[in-house]
Amino acid sequence: MVELAKLLVHRHSTLVISLVIITSPSTATAAVTRYADSLAAAATPRVSLLRLRGEDDPSLPAGNAAVSMIESQRTRVREALLEFTPTARLAGFVLDMFCTSMLDVAEELGVPSYLFFPSGAAFLGFTFHIQTLHDEEGFDAAAAAESTEAELVFPGLVRPLPGKVLPSGLLHEEWAAASYRMARDFRKSKGILVNTVKELESYAVDSLSRTENPKVYPVGPILNLKSGDTSFESSGEDDETIEWLDQQPESSVVFLCFGSMGAFRGEQVREIASALEGSGHRFLWSLRRPGEGGPWASPTDYEDVREVLPEGFLDRTAEVGRVMGWVPQAAVLAHKSIGGFVSHCGWNSTLESVWFGVPMATWPMYAEQQFNAFLLVEELEIATEVRMDYRSESEEVVSAEELERGIRSLMEDCSRKGRMKGFSDLVRGALTDGGSSSSSIAEFIGDVSNNDL
Repeated sequence: MVELAKLLVHRHSTLVISLVIITSPSTATAAVTRYADSLAAAATPRVSLLRLRGEDDPSLPAGNAAVSMIESQRTRVREALLEFTPTARLAGFVLDMFCTSMLDVAEELGVPSYLFFPSGAAFLGFTFHIQTLHDEEGFDAAAAAESTEAELVFPGLVRPLPGKVLPSGLLHEEWAAASYRMARDFRKSKGILVNTVKELESYAVDSLSRTENPKVYPVGPILNLKSGDTSFESSGEDDETIEWLDQQPESSVVFLCFGSMGAFRGEQVREIASALEGSGHRFLWSLRRPGEGGPWASPTDYEDVREVLPEGFLDRTAEVGRVMGWVPQAAVLAHKSIGGFVSHCGWNSTLESVWFGVPMATWPMYAEQQFNAFLLVEELEIATEVRMDYRSESEEVVSAEELERGIRSLMEDCSRKGRMKGFSDLVRGALTDGGSSSSSIAEFIGDVSNNDL
């Protein structure tokens, strides 16, 4: 959201943006506070951060509790904005996808609401269509996901979507209800800024433009490539990692990293190690310990990775591989020695990989990542499949043989690399003057500026 705000104020000399951050006792961790501080330091004079502290409701399920906590802040947000902008004309709201309860506040203040959708255009189209199927036809996503033969046709996809890759959230009643509710709220917005590039998802963007849904502005890629993820403390290991990569041949290293929530337990770790050793390829592996205290507990770094790796693995692979905890992902993907990326398929990671032209192998975990994996493998053809239907909650073990096949395909098949390079050039040009995303941002600013005319 901060990077989007920077783009907007850069394009409009009198635009001022107040970014509201709502935390609760359960989310206001040291890492979150440190990250918010870093955002404040990185903001421009015309982008300010307004922090509000909510309260958790322990009686509610996790998904409902988060939404309820945000809803409870509506009055405070209204009062804070009126106090914060006494002399400026409030032009509108840009809402995070989980903050649609603030639509009511915008209506009270007499301004339009827009949505920032951090995933891609195809998934936005899917979100709308699946909600329509549920509301009008009683579609049961959980039943479709269990069927080995179910294939679903969606307007924003060229190929039918197998039921097995439906997003994990739709398979649980609580989260499915929240997803459908959010989709209904999305339709109430005046427009949706999507973190994608028209040339990357042209079919999906064109499909959305032909619907009666709110206007879509493809404004991506919205990435923070310079400062990295400062929610984690940088260490000397970061420099050592880059130095190690400097010593490797170009496009020779496979990079394994599974996002801020991605971690595996012992048996799966040993299968990954066996696959890497068997493949014979150089590797950089971000290996983290699963969090304690529930499925959404944040992973941590091992004090000593030897406790979970096969005996002698580090010694046998010392010349060709490196295993560490958290890594500066963007800096790694930018390095010329990286030849492939085994990823959980989070949308930010996907955009980073496309930006740097690194082909991917898909190993989704949760949220919409199974859908993203399908998009990358079947629609865009810039990734090879380890799995498209893996779900972290299942704790299924992917075999070393299956993973080794995926790594070999990723590193030895050159067809995807050329296709990824083509998309990389298009994505990099989107935010330049005259580029598709730059033009879309200008169009959005023009629409906001004319709202009171």
